[in-house]
Amino acid sequence: MATLDDGGWTCILLIYQTSMWIDTHAHLDVWSLADAQQLAIEAAAQGVGHCVIPAVEPANFETVRELAHALNYSYALGLHPLYVARNGAAAVATLAAALERWQHDPRLVAVGEIGLDFFVPELTQEPLRSLQIELYREQLKLAQKYQLPVILHVRKSVDLVLKGLRDIPVRSGIAHAFNGSMQQANEFLQRGFKLGFGGAVTYTRALHLQDLARQLPEDAIVLETDAPDIPPTWIYVSAAERAAGQVQTSNTPMQLARIAAFIADLRETDLAAWQVQCRANSLAALPKLAALLS
Repeated sequence: MATLDDGGWTCILLIYQTSMWIDTHAHLDVWSLADAQQLAIEAAAQGVGHCVIPAVEPANFETVRELAHALNYSYALGLHPLYVARNGAAAVATLAAALERWQHDPRLVAVGEIGLDFFVPELTQEPLRSLQIELYREQLKLAQKYQLPVILHVRKSVDLVLKGLRDIPVRSGIAHAFNGSMQQANEFLQRGFKLGFGGAVTYTRALHLQDLARQLPEDAIVLETDAPDIPPTWIYVSAAERAAGQVQTSNTPMQLARIAAFIADLRETDLAAWQVQCRANSLAALPKLAALLS
């Protein structure tokens, strides 16, 4: 395995960053630094040159920042709605302090992962429903203050997420793992957002997502893995298979190129042209990436 000291893997990554696929959403902090380094090498070998690493709560702010710097990637800082119960409203002040401290860091490209989640039953009940909404809106205000895009979690919550953006507009961003209607998609696009597509679009039953991937304008889509989650169909292990003892393989950024090719096939688009378009879309959503990848 290559090491952080040998320098060679860093040179490889820097070359790929300027010309290859961008994974706009990968939680690489779930791995150790050494393992994340190896994943970056494997991703680069598959043509994935850059990843954005979003935080989910104050406990991993430092980790994602250090990892982004170590791997020549970028990062976002935010409070994920799944963790509001254990962090509470006080976490907004911690986020505000981190954004103030690192606002001039070129690798800090967004506020995220933030948003609303009404898929998990307990999060739809009070007081967590209201706490989610409060934290989401406060984080939009921070994104306004620091002129940063946002990376949005929108699980069963698209309309309320959009309401927040109407009330507290931000410069741009990404609706991560988008699975809404075409009307909702258009409202995000009108607000300067891009829509994140990853492994879920490859599932046989994902007919709605596949229709969206075909029909959306070419400048609407950015690519993501959500590593280690949402594995594409070729590495997905069903619940029945897991019950029989088969182990689920973690999703990693190296899967992004094949996901990209899957979407290009859906759109009947030349893969090289699709790569150029997706790169342009990522830079439009997260403008600070341009300086990192120039």
